[in-house]
Amino acid sequence: MTAKNPTILALDFDGVVCDGLIEYFEVAWRTYCQVWSSTQQTPPENLANRFYRLRPVIETGWEMPVLIKALIAGFTDDKILQEWSNIAPQILAVDKIEPKVVAKKLDGLRDEWISTDLDGWLSLHRFYPGVIEKLKKVINSEVKLFIVTTKEGRFVKNLLQREGLKLADTAIFGKEVKRPKYETLRGLIAQEKNQPVSLWFMEDRLKTLELVKQQSDLDHVQLFLADWGYNTPSEREAGENDDRIQVISLDQFSQDFSRW
Repeated sequence: MTAKNPTILALDFDGVVCDGLIEYFEVAWRTYCQVWSSTQQTPPENLANRFYRLRPVIETGWEMPVLIKALIAGFTDDKILQEWSNIAPQILAVDKIEPKVVAKKLDGLRDEWISTDLDGWLSLHRFYPGVIEKLKKVINSEVKLFIVTTKEGRFVKNLLQREGLKLADTAIFGKEVKRPKYETLRGLIAQEKNQPVSLWFMEDRLKTLELVKQQSDLDHVQLFLADWGYNTPSEREAGENDDRIQVISLDQFSQDFSRW
């Protein structure tokens, strides 16, 4: 447990605050059907559930339709968990497809969906139990709350507003800032102008936390790995064995900071 309260709480969004798995699967399925010219319009039974379980292996968006291709091609869940970094490029190489082609198709389909049915697209996002209530408590406290995410900030703001939670634009650092998360954390500290800072940063991606660890000037930042997010058992185990990282449960997150 961590002994003191933060002065700044910085949270990732997808996989920490919000669960976007349903949207991820839907847009990935649509992209798969177009890239691989599938005539099957309805996903096979249980495909979505397998995709949800394996989502932690995905590092960039173009891999999501490739994951669906791998599942339909017969790769087992265990093999994907263990060898995904080799499987994904192999699948594309066989069909002579470049990652950027898949990425462009996925982004295009998502953009079209958003422009024609924003409410429908937003409705596929769910908030983890107890998270909104916790964020409301933080906003009404002396702790400064920031969202640091690769999702577009306007969507984060819209989704939060639907839950009655209003954050200023300056408190949301989305995809549009185009810089590593550790740079954003550095900027949050600089804003305090030499005032005492206790910054806590929570992510569901172990690699992101490891990048923060590599920044010597951020060695005082308290790092948390959300065990309910898009991470694997081996990543959670690695977090447990890391002196800089505190693995936290959803139940702990909802409690007072003294219980973290």
